[in-house]
Amino acid sequence: MKKVLVVNAGSSSLKYMLFDMQGEKMLCKGLVERIGIAGSRLIYAKAGADKLVKEMPIPNHVAAIKAVMEVLCDAATGVVKSLKEIDAIGHRVVHGASTFAAPVKITAAAKKAIAKCVPLAPLHNPANLDGIAACEKACPGVPNVAVFDTAFHQTMPGCAYTYAIPRKVARKFGIRKYGFHGTSHKFITQAAAAWLKKPLKKVNLVTCHLGNGSSLAAVKNGQCMDTTMGFTPLDGLIMGTRSGTIDPAVLFFLGKQGYTLDQMDKLLNKESGFQGLTGAFGGDTRDVVAKADAGDVDAIEALEAFGHRAALYIGGYNTLVGGADAIVMAGGIGENAAELREQIVKRLGALGVKLDKKANKAVRGGKSGVISTKDSKIPVIVIPTNEELMIARETVAVLG
Repeated sequence: MKKVLVVNAGSSSLKYMLFDMQGEKMLCKGLVERIGIAGSRLIYAKAGADKLVKEMPIPNHVAAIKAVMEVLCDAATGVVKSLKEIDAIGHRVVHGASTFAAPVKITAAAKKAIAKCVPLAPLHNPANLDGIAACEKACPGVPNVAVFDTAFHQTMPGCAYTYAIPRKVARKFGIRKYGFHGTSHKFITQAAAAWLKKPLKKVNLVTCHLGNGSSLAAVKNGQCMDTTMGFTPLDGLIMGTRSGTIDPAVLFFLGKQGYTLDQMDKLLNKESGFQGLTGAFGGDTRDVVAKADAGDVDAIEALEAFGHRAALYIGGYNTLVGGADAIVMAGGIGENAAELREQIVKRLGALGVKLDKKANKAVRGGKSGVISTKDSKIPVIVIPTNEELMIARETVAVLG
């Protein structure tokens, strides 16, 4: 198997990337924006070439995939002569519930099972299914594989994923911790094991996917034992616009003040986190850091709160895995935001972790590197994640 197309279909957007898996070389990548909305466009970037932007009407996912396939085969700018060169298509699927603990080849039965998970991810799984259907139409006969955000976390023991609510309620509605960012955590785990030159089945880590959405995972012997996101991606760390962990009784209180369920959903998912604490639109950490540097008290406290909560989880997860071989950071914040990394690491002194401030400032922009001192008891490593490559690898593995 040589060329694998990776597709990440959202409700109004579609990301894509084509790999030559002989050498794991990325051939091109791009994005279709505003699907079904005025002003839709396709963005295409061939490896080593300038970005191409095409404004065009894109009413649905079928049209989006058709536009992608055409640009891939374009005589002037394309990377394949025909779609027959595409050997497989790997799809990011957000929710596989407890049904899917590993990637699967797309069949009628698999699509039906993914559809059953829609109540758990009503915004994402329908779009993921639309992307699959569009690819099946555009490339008949080409195998499709679903790679689930939740799959890596399905090795969690019951004591980690069970909520202390009546079991009959939990079982009826599928209420439990699922975790997300699993594809990234799996990539980071494999990369860290290689970095440390340890067998995957013997590596113990705390993996940190830090971005606008953030989560940590406790990895023991290469498998997830716990993770910070829960039934939904709202739980855990402070994020760009998500509150992270909060006392559930806050919702009861707000309901009594007249807030509707939709208003509370919007408040916690889209108006909280760094945005709610600092007023920085979208909670972009670059804006939060700039505010803090200018002396904004709320921004300074927000950065401290982020570090406080992350350090709290890292300490606990270090205990769960029996002592981590490394703390690994990835994602937009983990790979680039030295200020936020410092906020976390400076709170880990009790674990014998020490930050190398010079190395911390130097590691960014896609670089890997150790940001802890040589005498740090646990190394802190920055490793850029690559979820698309992980999906391509999983696709190849499923199809043999």
